Amino acid sequence: MRKNGDGERVLVSYRTLRRVVGALGVLLPVACLGYGLFTDLQDSISDYYGTGMRNVFVGVLFTIGWFLFAYRGYERQDDVAGDLACVCALGVALAPTTSANQTIRALHFVSAAALFLVLAYFSLSLFTKTAKKVPPTGRKQSRNRIYRMCGAIMLACIALVGLYHGFFQHSAVAAIKPVFWLESLALWAFGWSWFVKGETLWRDGEE
Repeated sequence: MRKNGDGERVLVSYRTLRRVVGALGVLLPVACLGYGLFTDLQDSISDYYGTGMRNVFVGVLFTIGWFLFAYRGYERQDDVAGDLACVCALGVALAPTTSANQTIRALHFVSAAALFLVLAYFSLSLFTKTAKKVPPTGRKQSRNRIYRMCGAIMLACIALVGLYHGFFQHSAVAAIKPVFWLESLALWAFGWSWFVKGETLWRDGEE
């Protein structure tokens, strides 16, 4: 890593981008909910592709996807995970669940599930790493607890969405739009994890 002033500015900008991506993950469900309150609350966030929120939905996914493509961590697996997450995010955006084509809808669901699995991997495995032979600070341990909690929430939401589609899709439960709320919770967990990764909270040196 460069030690000059330019290098430091690059580092700060990278942290800022993490915060921006985290904020996008948190705000997308809020924007969809706000729109839905004035129109109709959709069954899932993906269903907003067929509403006036289409450009916002696609734009946020493209922004997150291209950031993840450009993301470079400390090791090769960070790069691979970022590239895979980018492909999945673009798959979610370009293969809408509102399509009449069953193959496109299937591609959407596979892309969405894979995206959240990769994002959970970031939180559970990549973000929790510490430099070799360097004991984690108290702040780092606090951040790790947040990362693990966020990763667990994302995995739980994926499992519950699958359970719903498998057994409860045509039951009375459908009236409360469970997929929308589970997707929102997963996106909030993703956003919060990246927001913390940007060292917005529990930053080293503040103990």
